[in-house]
Amino acid sequence: MQENETGADPGPRDGGLLGGWITRAELAEELAVSIDTLCRWDTRRIGPPSVRAGRKVLYRVESVRAWLREQENKKAKGRR
Repeated sequence: MQENETGADPGPRDGGLLGGWITRAELAEELAVSIDTLCRWDTRRIGPPSVRAGRKVLYRVESVRAWLREQENKKAKGRR
């Protein structure tokens, strides 16, 4: 998830209806996990929030970032 000059993620479809959203395959690549792992996380409701549009599963980039921050905070609290 690269950021542009303004610090905002342009998303794969910047300016379009799906600007700021990524597919399951794109997220799997970004996180270096398999698509199956994301499917398991979705089933267990432990991964980033997603929406389904027909057969497509989409993730809002900002929601994924918030989820990552939450995971970071959980780990930091566990160290105390």
